[in-house]
Amino acid sequence: MNKPLKGLTILDLTHMLSGPYGAMILSDLGANTIKVEPLAGEGTRKLLANDPENSVDGFGAYFITLNRNKRSVAIDLKSEEGKQVFYQLVQQADVVISNFGPGVPERLGIDYQTLSQFNERIITCTVTGFGSEGPGSKRPAFDQVAQAFGGGMSITGHDINDPMRAGIPIGDLGGGMFAVMGILSAVVERAQSGKGQHVDISMLDCQVSMLNYMATMHLLSGKDPYPIGNSHFVHVPYNSYQTQDGHIILAVITDNFWQNLKTVVKIKEFEDSKYDTQPGRFADKALIDGKLNELFATNTNHHWIGLLEAARIPCAPVNKFSDALNDPQILHRNMVVDMLHPNGKTAKGPGNPIKLSRTNEDSFSAAPFIGQHTDEVLTDLLKMQASDIAALKDKGVIG
Repeated sequence: MNKPLKGLTILDLTHMLSGPYGAMILSDLGANTIKVEPLAGEGTRKLLANDPENSVDGFGAYFITLNRNKRSVAIDLKSEEGKQVFYQLVQQADVVISNFGPGVPERLGIDYQTLSQFNERIITCTVTGFGSEGPGSKRPAFDQVAQAFGGGMSITGHDINDPMRAGIPIGDLGGGMFAVMGILSAVVERAQSGKGQHVDISMLDCQVSMLNYMATMHLLSGKDPYPIGNSHFVHVPYNSYQTQDGHIILAVITDNFWQNLKTVVKIKEFEDSKYDTQPGRFADKALIDGKLNELFATNTNHHWIGLLEAARIPCAPVNKFSDALNDPQILHRNMVVDMLHPNGKTAKGPGNPIKLSRTNEDSFSAAPFIGQHTDEVLTDLLKMQASDIAALKDKGVIG
């Protein structure tokens, strides 16, 4: 295997989206990821599993994507014997990642304080809605809850009276991405100290982090920003515009781009020298956007993007999924890949966006059946005998 995280063993106890997404990124990068599931399987297996348009032989789009490059071991962690099997796996592992609600890892005996007694080098990571401590930590959370609490939803959309969530589940996905950063940071630190630690990821914290400079602006001014659609609070023109067959966006963020734009659109009002700098353009934002909308409506996306790109003006079509996932650049970057079902069938899905120059293998093994690799993992990792594995299965401890 030519992947950067080869040799890193992860026990993946996650379900739904935030945790599985983080574990998927680590798996794509080569981590030996062992998905530890209840005997009946984790809940994401059921999502879209029987949808004829969005599944492959009982594997829905969620599961077949989020659990590629993972192996499945089924263990009853609520049984004492099952817990002991898990602790043996922890002794051979580097990372345990979960996204149960606050307090659940402690009740199950899979929290850092417990697991570090079996392996002082173990790194644990929890992804929760609000973090493991604090006055709001016990609140239940899903993607839109994090988006709403985090403030970003208040600036998304066109109208302050009609808040809009992000089109992609950035609350969940943000939690997964920051989990990867936290885990890899702990792995690097462990190389120096020889000790593991706990990584506590709050989806809400992640949303606040991504407010970034806008949060600083608010804390400086005391003013709450409001939604302004696809336009910008500084740059003009910076917006989406309707064409004959769709929409395009412009991102004119320098005066030089404005001069280039004038050579393409040839709108006489734009020749006024007051528009040569940002303050003048911002003052007449509505007029500039209106004139551009009138002009762009006279021809197609392809026509305008060709002219704008030739003039080196930042622009893009507002792609539908069918456009984006067939774009030559996206295909060149291997961002649409074949994902296997264990029965050999395939489905296409998004690739791995992290491109490395040397450890650059880009491969995707099938998302597993429940407990598909139980025997394999317990034999290889724990050196269990077949008779011991069979006895645990007979007791309903593993599956």
